Amino acid sequence: MPDSLAGLRLGLDHSYARLPERFHARVAPTPVAAPRLLRLNAPLAEELGLDPALLASEAGVAILAGNALPEDAQPIAMAYAGHQFGGFTPRLGDGRAILLGELIGPDGARRDLQLKGAGRTPFSRGADGRAALGPVLREYLISEAMHALGIPTTRSLAAVATGEPVFRETPLPGAVLARVAASHIRVGSFQYFAARGDAEALRLLADHAIARHDPAAAEAPQPYRAFFEGVMARQAALVARWMLVGFIHGVMNTDNTTISGETIDYGPCAFMDAYDPATVFSSIDHYGRYAYGAQPRIIAWNLARLAEALLPLFDAREDAALEWARAAIGRFPALFEAAYAQGLRAKLGLATAEEGDDALVAALLARMAEARLDFTASFRALADAAEGAAPEALAPLGDWLGDWRARLAREPGPAAEKAAALRRANPAVIPRNHLVEEALSAAVEREDLAPFDALLAVLRRPFETPPPRYAAPPPPGGAPYVTFCGT
Repeated sequence: MPDSLAGLRLGLDHSYARLPERFHARVAPTPVAAPRLLRLNAPLAEELGLDPALLASEAGVAILAGNALPEDAQPIAMAYAGHQFGGFTPRLGDGRAILLGELIGPDGARRDLQLKGAGRTPFSRGADGRAALGPVLREYLISEAMHALGIPTTRSLAAVATGEPVFRETPLPGAVLARVAASHIRVGSFQYFAARGDAEALRLLADHAIARHDPAAAEAPQPYRAFFEGVMARQAALVARWMLVGFIHGVMNTDNTTISGETIDYGPCAFMDAYDPATVFSSIDHYGRYAYGAQPRIIAWNLARLAEALLPLFDAREDAALEWARAAIGRFPALFEAAYAQGLRAKLGLATAEEGDDALVAALLARMAEARLDFTASFRALADAAEGAAPEALAPLGDWLGDWRARLAREPGPAAEKAAALRRANPAVIPRNHLVEEALSAAVEREDLAPFDALLAVLRRPFETPPPRYAAPPPPGGAPYVTFCGT
């Protein structure tokens, strides 16, 4: 296959590639043996202004696999650093992902088009630069579920089988994921230049990020401070939304924390079944650093690392910069709590405010934890309870249910409207871990994508009542669920 396909263009721009060479490495994807399109996200393609039929053609699949480049591609691997489980690595970068360029959709929004699993780059650190089929399909499935839940996320445009094995503990079928993001700029991107004392690059990166994600900040009296506050607000809202659906990222390193406020890098992620703030699924999170209940604290820690990197831009006087940064980070808990509390109130059907509401919420979570109630099913059952039913799932709540019904009765409107609002706030479906594993196993072990397709179809309509098996918690008595990084 030639390096480029004559006449085929995707309308790519390259604002990040126009930054100085130390921001990235220019590297082309490594061709694969036998690319085969597994799944194409046609609605997303159309949203991006791309022709799904073209992407599904032989020429399109060659691009999605990394076997060919459109004429307007300028492929690069981005440089960044990061704190991984608290330890700082000054040089990470895209070790198996290559940015083809930026699409400007019909809506005017700029989005990166990246190939994940596209081969070695100068940042690979001895790794093969490839991705296995299971993690590629996991990211496709869960990122689409997150999008349907209204949670900011990178999106999956296509999954392509490579026809080659990748070698982890055992040989596994390889795949490439075509991923779309508002950008791939991370907290670690700023840390990379701060660690090198490269003040010029730090300012260039901040100016680029402001133009892309916070254009209003450019007009503020202190643009870099306004930019940081924008990142902080987006991350507070994002993690609150994670918490409201029981999502556990699993690897909240600073290189997995975006400036855009999108969820990125679905490695050892999972959704909580029984409510327990200490829930951890990742096989490498031995001490619960990234447990469900720790996520608000960890994102604040990550933002503090971003503030450290940006100190020279906050103020030329180090003491003044530190003083402002500490005060800004000190405002994060209130930002998060406001977003989280607003979401919890909606999940309880409370549109007005009363003095005892916080205690009502706290009492619910305490009882759910004590009884290990299913997080998603319990909140969803409140809609039936609002219409007078007595759902068995809520029986362990005891007199709390009566207190909540009394409080809900003081909200305006008929019971049917309140129940409808509760169903809009509480999904019936999340990517249940056992169903995700079932779908991935069928795809990897038997080349059967039917379970994947069926689950994806349900996950794209999370607030509609699904067939019972998709809403049910996992069968009792199974082994503890464990996720793996997938790298």
